[in-house]
Amino acid sequence: MGRTSDGRQRLMDAAYSLICEYSYGAVTIEAICERAGVKKGSFYYFFESKSDLAVAAIDTWWREREKIISKLFHSDASPVERLRRYLDFVAQIQLDVHRRSGQLLGCPLFTFGAEICTQDERIRTRIVAFLAHMQKTFTDAIAEGQVRGEIERGDAEAKARALLSLYEGILTLARIENNPMRIQNLSHDALAAIGISEFAASAAQ
Repeated sequence: MGRTSDGRQRLMDAAYSLICEYSYGAVTIEAICERAGVKKGSFYYFFESKSDLAVAAIDTWWREREKIISKLFHSDASPVERLRRYLDFVAQIQLDVHRRSGQLLGCPLFTFGAEICTQDERIRTRIVAFLAHMQKTFTDAIAEGQVRGEIERGDAEAKARALLSLYEGILTLARIENNPMRIQNLSHDALAAIGISEFAASAAQ
């Protein structure tokens, strides 16, 4: 392949999928180029290093995910319904990948961040910022739900931290076990665990 306009995107797509399937450390530039159908010499036309490619790939992934988050959380649905829809969306992605590949991949930000946090500060700070954005989105929805009387009073930010930790933990366990049953009821289990009444009540039955 020459230096065509889609080469950069193909490299980012390949890097993202390979890192999700394996790990950042295990994936070589050669493997990325092979999956992308890009000659290794062309790699360095687009990126200076694997780290630069990884940053570009996660930035692109996040821009696309942010559009979805914005759509799901800025609607006429109730705050609890917004949270549920997002968690159901995440679970469905995982289950779809499992059906196609036989693997559960978990959250790319958590998986990648846990691996790279002591190795690449630039990537670590980006992932921290992305997760902080997600937590703030949860906080805003929970706080609105409390005002509406849909969610019990308390520290909305603490509930958001707990929700983020719960759902990311469930995804990570599902990846480790390669067990889709872990995420079949992701939204119900995560929302019940932070005491959102309609889910907590049904969990107690």
